[in-house]
Amino acid sequence: MPSWRLVSGVCLSFLGLLMGAAGLAYAMVVPPKVNDAAKAQNNVYYWADGTQMVATGGEVNRQVISYEQIPVAMRNAVISAENKTFEDDRGIDPMGIARALFNMAKGGETQGGSTITQQYVKNSMLSQEQTLSRKFKELFITLKVGSNGDKDDVMAGYLNVSYYGRGASGLQAAARTYYGKDASKLDPSECAFLATLLKGASYYDPAGAPDVDKEKASAAKNTERAKARWKWILDEEVKDGRMTQAERDTYKKFPMPKKPKKDAQLGGQIGYLVDLAKKYFINNSSPKVDAEALALGGYEIHTTFEKDKVDALSAAVEKVYKAKIDPKERPKTDTHVQFGGASVDAKTGAMLATYGGQDATQHYTNNADPTGAQVGSTFKPFVLAAAMQYGKRDPALGPDQGESSRTPVSPKSVYNGDDRLEIKKYNGEVWQDEKNNKWLQTNDGNHDYGDIDLRYAMQESANSPYVQLGMDVGTDKVKDVALAAGLRDDEYMANSTVPSYSIGTSSPSAIRMAGAYSTFATSGQQNEPFSVKEVKYKGNVIYRHQKKPKRAFDPAIADNVSDVLKNVVENGTGRPARLPGRDVAGKTGTTDGNKSAWFVGYTPQVSTAISMFRLDDDENSKNREFLEMFGTGGEKKIHGASFPASIWHDYMAEAMKKKDVVRFPEPQPLGETLYGGGAASPTPTPSPTPSATPSTEPPPTPSPDPTTASPTPTNTCNPLDWECNNANGGANAGANGGANGGDTTGTTAGGDGGGTEGGANSGAAEGATDGANGTNGNGNGTLWGGGG
Repeated sequence: MPSWRLVSGVCLSFLGLLMGAAGLAYAMVVPPKVNDAAKAQNNVYYWADGTQMVATGGEVNRQVISYEQIPVAMRNAVISAENKTFEDDRGIDPMGIARALFNMAKGGETQGGSTITQQYVKNSMLSQEQTLSRKFKELFITLKVGSNGDKDDVMAGYLNVSYYGRGASGLQAAARTYYGKDASKLDPSECAFLATLLKGASYYDPAGAPDVDKEKASAAKNTERAKARWKWILDEEVKDGRMTQAERDTYKKFPMPKKPKKDAQLGGQIGYLVDLAKKYFINNSSPKVDAEALALGGYEIHTTFEKDKVDALSAAVEKVYKAKIDPKERPKTDTHVQFGGASVDAKTGAMLATYGGQDATQHYTNNADPTGAQVGSTFKPFVLAAAMQYGKRDPALGPDQGESSRTPVSPKSVYNGDDRLEIKKYNGEVWQDEKNNKWLQTNDGNHDYGDIDLRYAMQESANSPYVQLGMDVGTDKVKDVALAAGLRDDEYMANSTVPSYSIGTSSPSAIRMAGAYSTFATSGQQNEPFSVKEVKYKGNVIYRHQKKPKRAFDPAIADNVSDVLKNVVENGTGRPARLPGRDVAGKTGTTDGNKSAWFVGYTPQVSTAISMFRLDDDENSKNREFLEMFGTGGEKKIHGASFPASIWHDYMAEAMKKKDVVRFPEPQPLGETLYGGGAASPTPTPSPTPSATPSTEPPPTPSPDPTTASPTPTNTCNPLDWECNNANGGANAGANGGANGGDTTGTTAGGDGGGTEGGANSGAAEGATDGANGTNGNGNGTLWGGGG
């Protein structure tokens, strides 16, 4: 056993070594230099091919000012809000440091120092990594600054290096950014607001920071948060004797800052792409890189965006704007018209292109993200997939049924397609809301289809069959399939307990819709959409995307959905999206009130979603709401088959030019042919009794199939080639999804095709009757006609 003298000697020696090391570390650390910290670097964003997209030059905007130039009101606001003992303390909070070190050591969230001196040291260090070694170094620097530094220098340094959001580091930059004035001219109310931003600009800037936190950092929530803290800081100044109550009473109105301005080099689509990449990296980085650290610069961000595809998508949208949208000529119908779009690689989930609006420096909302525009009938494929995966419930059993009690549904199943169909629960009871109102489901154009199979119902975009099918399967199961395909269960996912859920009352983003449809393209393999493949910091890779595919549903289900959607493009409402020589699957979508229209479609390699809606850009407008699109672009009504499908077609024609021709897998038979919604199942014909004398009656002439119309004329024109479409008359207009007919000279595209969403075929039949020769053609059949 070692003696107590030996043990004591070893312990004292070890303690001496620790004290010596601490003393050496204390002697070697150098206090921060604000001017060095001000030299922030650029962030450089790259296209998918490695070429530079943009260097966000001067993303951090800082100008150092002296202590004397800092308003007394700003110093008082910061002391009352951040560190009431600043003028007397030694610069550290031992308990706060202990909590931070303990939390970091056990692997918890990192925590910053609680005094102004500690925050000054932390913010001044160019390296922002959260490590234990850095925290110890920060501690020693804080001790030296607190012991030897001048309090005035510490205050000036803190306010000169702190980040206030919107790329502004330092009080002078913040004063110019938020109020357009020098820091010396700030009043006490404005100083209190800028002190509020030191709590975390992403959550206290009234402009909001949805790219950082869509749920918690909205403009409304940030404004509410900022006002509360601004008021609290002013009240604290009164309590601390730094402001009189009389002066406090003069500051009753919140000093709302100026709206943020976008860097000119982020105009066009670039700003939207940069914001998507920033948001994706911040949300997926590990270890965590927050918005403030990213703003300091030095990062190389390699995105998935392909420049030629971004340009092609933008050009396809601008083509429609220039040719058809005229706010001056039609101010009541063509103002506030907006488009959104996203295109993803179906095999990987990589975002190839997005369209966020006409200019990121003027229209701040990214339309590729959620906008609130409902997706309409583009939701129906999830209903069909749910019917095949989970099956129709047994009406004799309870609502919660397992696989053994359900019957998988074939696309050949027949449902009632009549207008104003009375929707029933799975067990045959009439569905009613809490006020005992029945649900009478209408079809676009009030079209009665009779008993039709689900494949034809999708082709014509009939609503009633899919609403009833959703009830038979369970709208909860429809939601499960939509989520499995890639949609999110967030604020944009509608109430799934009502019948209309199955026809698209949800409003996911164009990015999410493109990603979800790509799950069908890959035979049920879901890949999460992503916009960043690699990030480097000072030359070192700190993030690399890892592909994590998930099996959403069986290949047979996905392939059958693709086959049904391929038929929509070949024979139904999606005809304007056809790409000669290629397999294309897709679905149109139009909502009640004609307030949004979509086309979502895919080839085996690329999935693309296009949305169209009317919404005022002014987010502060009290009456801001989606506007109707009747008459927009000179069209009687906007359908997914009109402008959205045309944009999709023109973009995809370019995007697919250099890609191999690939076919969809041949679908395997799946499910049983069932009858729903009151559709009559065929009555078995009894076998004839043998007769002694053979009958001499001729066999009856078979009646024509009511669902088989005469062939619809094929339109060989580009949907935006007005002269070609007019020359081909209403027949070609009808082939593009609308009413058919037209006069003999082709100068008037007309006809009476019913104008239903899904009027391509019905238009062909009815238009042939009412206006095939153009003598009595009536209604709207121009360009895209009335098709859905």
